[in-house]
Amino acid sequence: MSIEIRMNEENLLAKISGELDHHTAAAMRTELDEKINGLNPHKLLLDFSDVSFMDSSGIGFIMGRYKLMKENGGVVEVVNTPRGINKVLKISGLDKIITIGRCKNEDN
Repeated sequence: MSIEIRMNEENLLAKISGELDHHTAAAMRTELDEKINGLNPHKLLLDFSDVSFMDSSGIGFIMGRYKLMKENGGVVEVVNTPRGINKVLKISGLDKIITIGRCKNEDN
């Protein structure tokens, strides 16, 4: 699991790769929260295009960033979600509070 973080104008982009589970979520959470608090972005874009697996820790990871961004007056958008992960996010109800996008190369 790795995370690549970069600021683009008012948006913070975090490209996550690999498996997002209880073994990897804590380290990524710490690194990303430091950037959010230091840069105070308007929008956090979580790019899931290279995420191969996500368990409930991933949902917790997203929810924690949503709460932090909301406290700072910002929003979260999850983009480029593979079909299986997109389904998990919708079943969890996250699509009711966070914008979730699918990969462009996949059908419904």
